[in-house]
Amino acid sequence: MNKKQKKMLIRIIIAAVLIVVFSLLPAEGYLRFVLFMIPYLVIGYDILKKAFKGILNKQVFDENFLMAVATVGAILLGDYSEGVAVMLFYQIGELFQSYAVGKSRRNISELMDIRPDYANIEKDGTLEQVDPDEVEIGTIIVVQPGEKVPIDGVITEGTSTLNTSALTGESLPRDAKAGDEVISGCINMTGLLKIRTTKEFGESTVSKILELVENSSSRKSKSENFISKFAKYYTPAVCYGALALAFIPPIVLLIMGKPAMWGDWIYRALTFLVISCPCALVISIPLSFFAGIGGASNQGILVKGSNYLETLAQTKYVVFDKTGTMTQGVFEVSGIHHNEMPDEKLLEYAALAECSSSHPISKSLQKAYGKPIDRNRVTDIEEISGNGVIAKVDGISVAAGNTKLMNRLGIAYQDCHHVGTVVHMAIDGKYAGHILISDIIKPHAKEAIAELKKAGISKTVMLTGDSKRVADQVAEELGIQEVYSELLPADKVSRVEELLNQKSEKDKLAFVGDGINDAPVLSRADIGIAMGALGSDAAIEAADIVLMDDDPLKISKAIKIARKCIRIVYENIYFAIGIKILCLILGALGIANMWVAIFADVGVMILAVLNAIRTLFVKNL
Repeated sequence: MNKKQKKMLIRIIIAAVLIVVFSLLPAEGYLRFVLFMIPYLVIGYDILKKAFKGILNKQVFDENFLMAVATVGAILLGDYSEGVAVMLFYQIGELFQSYAVGKSRRNISELMDIRPDYANIEKDGTLEQVDPDEVEIGTIIVVQPGEKVPIDGVITEGTSTLNTSALTGESLPRDAKAGDEVISGCINMTGLLKIRTTKEFGESTVSKILELVENSSSRKSKSENFISKFAKYYTPAVCYGALALAFIPPIVLLIMGKPAMWGDWIYRALTFLVISCPCALVISIPLSFFAGIGGASNQGILVKGSNYLETLAQTKYVVFDKTGTMTQGVFEVSGIHHNEMPDEKLLEYAALAECSSSHPISKSLQKAYGKPIDRNRVTDIEEISGNGVIAKVDGISVAAGNTKLMNRLGIAYQDCHHVGTVVHMAIDGKYAGHILISDIIKPHAKEAIAELKKAGISKTVMLTGDSKRVADQVAEELGIQEVYSELLPADKVSRVEELLNQKSEKDKLAFVGDGINDAPVLSRADIGIAMGALGSDAAIEAADIVLMDDDPLKISKAIKIARKCIRIVYENIYFAIGIKILCLILGALGIANMWVAIFADVGVMILAVLNAIRTLFVKNL
């Protein structure tokens, strides 16, 4: 408990003791009124103060106003102990709610406790702790065992094991050595590391993640917006309803020549007010979403807002990119066929021609070549999107790409009978053979598709720029229902548009990509999921949901978390509104008294908050 909560607990204990003591005293009349006003003011002075401020600020209709009117009214009717007890139980409920919300926030803060407090810089042989914001790009920082990596960078010296669980939700540590890239938020477990920073602290992974989580509350779901609007109109409506209940029946009874029973009807109206308090809905619905987002972040799934959580829960179509999403994106040269020159020479031409590209296929060609790339030998580089590269190597024209590039250049080529990505080569305008490059399917990719089908996903689709044969083989191996191959980035958007038009409005479409080349499609889909995006700025910016590691199984996990969260939200809405309506009817008929009213308000709120906290527990989904 914090200081404020402890203070409230002391007030509750004092007020409860005074109520019991004064109830046992044989005091009557004004003395009894004065005695009961002591515990009433001890427990309720802040509610009365807030209600008065609300009236002054012309924001009259809130729960403070309802409680103030109901309890003051009960006391004026002579029900001293009941009026004070209503305020006491209301404050007990508020204390419980404050503690529960605080606990869930602390849990989430602990899960996301990745913000580094300092960075170590070596000066004159000693380590000096500085604010991470003050560290410039290119600075060498020292990270000792047990410390957090404060800023993204590259290891220049040392070997260690890094704990990335706060970022990815994975408990397995990973080894790091000189030359490896490291991201902020990891914990250095064993050896001392020297890291050259590659980003400013404000642009580093840890800052981006924290900013994303902190801003998630600003993007509200339809359910949250509904509750806000509901409370806005509901509270004045019940206040006017209570007013009508207090005055209309007695007046009608007077007209009919019967006793008005003013005290009875005013008591019913006050009970009606206490019952009507919308605390359970106003508190539990945002708390459910907040806890759901926190639980997801613990599993390495970052959700940018509760609106995306709600959309994800309605997902029925899941569309995948292939390379880097369902496959590892680790391409290896597995064969050179129909070549008119030695393998090494053809690889040399291919590696040099592709030297300016960051595409995984280009990197695999350079890796297979295995020698330093002399960029001075390469001129006139022209990269044709979705086709390949044309360049001059030592003054000789070299074309490296797919069948589209060969057709574009009017060069006859030989088809490859093996499955993989084929890079056709043309030297000086003549076909020189092709290089076969194979990608590796991720270990959990097949299981991930099976889990999605179990989760009720009605259609799985794969979009790729790769050849039809490669795409069909991967889709068949994984169990993906539809596959579209040899697509340019713009073609992927068109295919997603077609799928969006095919589905019903209620069903949502999620696109899963690696977040770097798929930004247009991630933005166009109902929900964009970037996976394997650890440290990728493009992914964090473009996607609605970011999976912080490479595991495709996290897709079904994210959907299950979203569905659990939305289920709990609707449970709370139906439960709270149902109990309220039942108790309001009983209160209006005079069957429900103030004690039933307290259950309808405080009891329902406590049950709804407890139910909302269940959304934090998502580990075993």
